[in-house]
Amino acid sequence: SDLKNKGSYIISGTINGNSTFLMESQKVGSATLLSQIISMVNEASRSKPPIQKLTDNVAKIFVPAVIFISVITFVVWWFLGHEPKLFNAFVNALAVLVIACPCALGLATPVSVMVGIGKGARNGILIKNAEALEKMEKMDVLITDKTGTLTQGKPSLEYIFGIDGRNPNEILTLAYSLNQNSEHPLSKAVLDKAEELNIKPIQVDNFQNLVGKGISGIINGKEYFLGTKNYLIQQNISLSEEILQELDKLKNQAFTISFLTENKSIIGFICFADKIKTNAKQSINILQKKGIEVIMLTGDNENTAKIVAQELGIKNFQSNCLPQDKINKIKELQMQGKIVAMTGDGINDAPALAQADIGIAMGTGTDIAIESSEISLLNGDIHGIVKAKVLSEKMMRNIRENLFFAFIYNALGVPIAAGILYPFFGILLSPMIAAAAMSFSSVSVILNSLRINNIKI
Repeated sequence: SDLKNKGSYIISGTINGNSTFLMESQKVGSATLLSQIISMVNEASRSKPPIQKLTDNVAKIFVPAVIFISVITFVVWWFLGHEPKLFNAFVNALAVLVIACPCALGLATPVSVMVGIGKGARNGILIKNAEALEKMEKMDVLITDKTGTLTQGKPSLEYIFGIDGRNPNEILTLAYSLNQNSEHPLSKAVLDKAEELNIKPIQVDNFQNLVGKGISGIINGKEYFLGTKNYLIQQNISLSEEILQELDKLKNQAFTISFLTENKSIIGFICFADKIKTNAKQSINILQKKGIEVIMLTGDNENTAKIVAQELGIKNFQSNCLPQDKINKIKELQMQGKIVAMTGDGINDAPALAQADIGIAMGTGTDIAIESSEISLLNGDIHGIVKAKVLSEKMMRNIRENLFFAFIYNALGVPIAAGILYPFFGILLSPMIAAAAMSFSSVSVILNSLRINNIKI
């Protein structure tokens, strides 16, 4: 229901009430989000979770074993059964083959997976493969980025400081000029503020995007850099006393701060504020109660990271992280035998999303982050992780129930079909009744799988 202006994005299915406008279709056919969603759901529905391998291995033994039992049944009834021996031997051997048809065993896992993935899709959880959903049940640690994941990812520019009385508009002009070619959320905040103040950009040469560090370029023959304090320290660029005093005044604010340098000397900084998502604290709390350790790794400064972590109840966090730092942390945890999930939304998060056992991307983030992950949360809602965890638990429990039905059914049905009750109760199982029982077992597995549709996540 937001008011659309020139340059706004519209989604297929949007209703235009009383205006006319010219629309540019940027994606058509298989490139559209809807087509990608359909493709992902279909592909995931065909994928196999590791538990399916157990079923496949059992089936490899089960089928020859049933044929063997059927032959033994025929031989025993042929030699030890009552007249007509050949007829009874044939009927009971056939009953064994019919009742032991491995349909229920074969349906136990794939039907639950198909229903579970469909349930996830209806709740904004797109699952690329069933293995990720199975791993979610065993997840020990959740590594999470901050900007765009725990926070709204729509920072606003709140404060500008220039050294030696430099005009804030001069600092903003330089920052605006550098940010013209950047897709980072902070860049959008700079662009919005500059446009609000009607500031015009300056030509930038030799623009570079230093991933996880900042951006740089040459303006009017001078080299400028806008980015993190950590990178400045690496470059042996010191903060003046004036800068340190100003930063001290802002230490209680959850600001993300980008420093601007001119020919490797700091000339000012820009402060951004990014609100925490409304349900982030509740979601983190639920995951922690489930025994999952939540760790926040962010490229942001230590002060901002600390304030956000405290507000969300996250005890373990690390600031000033580069993409490689996130990967190393995930590898370290994996070496300890932990099942690690990683959630993020940016280009910087893509390598870590690929390294994690379960990569969870915010659907509102970059394409490369979504491509590097196994699970995508369409609305970028952090509570989707809780939903995915609950869905995983419910689906795996449902699969185990189905396998229990299938195994118990065959464990009871095959001996009865073979005539084990005949010496005691005179009961034999007709192949027609065996066929009905076999069909009922398959139906019971399907009906049990469909119960996933009714669960609350």
